[in-house]
Amino acid sequence: MRPEDDEHAQFERPRRHTKPRTKDRPNYEDAAVARVVTIDRGRYTVTLDGSTLTAMKSRNLGRKGVVVGDEARIVGDLSGEEGSLARIVEVLPRSTVLRRSADDDDPIERIIVANADQLVIVAALADPPPRPGLIDRCLVAAYDAGMEPLVCLTKADLGSPDELLALLEPLDVRVVVTQQDGDLDAVRDALRDRTSVLVGHSGVGKSTLVNALVPDAHRSVSYVNAVTGRGRHTSTSAISLELPFGGWIIDTPGIRSFGLAHVEVDNLIKAFPDLQDAARDCPRGCLHSATEPECALDIAVADGTIPAQRVESFRRILASMNQKDDY
Repeated sequence: MRPEDDEHAQFERPRRHTKPRTKDRPNYEDAAVARVVTIDRGRYTVTLDGSTLTAMKSRNLGRKGVVVGDEARIVGDLSGEEGSLARIVEVLPRSTVLRRSADDDDPIERIIVANADQLVIVAALADPPPRPGLIDRCLVAAYDAGMEPLVCLTKADLGSPDELLALLEPLDVRVVVTQQDGDLDAVRDALRDRTSVLVGHSGVGKSTLVNALVPDAHRSVSYVNAVTGRGRHTSTSAISLELPFGGWIIDTPGIRSFGLAHVEVDNLIKAFPDLQDAARDCPRGCLHSATEPECALDIAVADGTIPAQRVESFRRILASMNQKDDY
């Protein structure tokens, strides 16, 4: 049938002659690379060549998140003048990502910071009292992220660090101890030329520590409730600050819990090369806990290859992944 003989042809929608979409995308390889230092209501504060700029996320990033610590390519107004606004157009690959879930039943991971190589777990020895369960969980998060952990025990003028030092010693975790108006040289040595993120309960002294290390930081400090023994949240968002002696420090809001739903046992044991070597002889599917039959870690302890305290300590932090602690 000829088109002119088709009585329905006149009612058909005319074909659209649209220009084919191009697969070419903007190339931002020559764009400036900045560091994201804090985020506030959809605005990103970034540093570029010593200057501080305000930026927004470009639409082309879609749902991709931008977090404190990210290195990102930016375009637009890079003057840093009041009212200027740059655009984040690309997030560079992250070397590390520190994650936590809201709780152990929440499958959604939340990225806290990116590109930090050291996790500083800050715990007070008193006021508020230390909670070893949270320290263990933060250690698990550090090992899972491929970050080196450092435990900073504050307020040694109010309590003894001996019990926690004994608890951490078999794990070979570095520990620094501080007190009110005390010498911070050991802390500076541990942070120098590193990118470190501080985590811990409210009131343990994170912001006080930051103010002492970065004199112009002006971080608000919290006070501990005499009835509940808990600190009041003062920091509401993470912020990255350059250390005057080299390196960066990221202060984060106080936490009440540290969910580990995203962590797998295999990632945890990788942080302990001696245990990982021994575990190669474990039966398939072994979870390396004390109740696992024929776990090779028990055999290594029995023949003296690995100290019993080290395996016990590893199993303690392993168990913390499934324990509901009072945070």
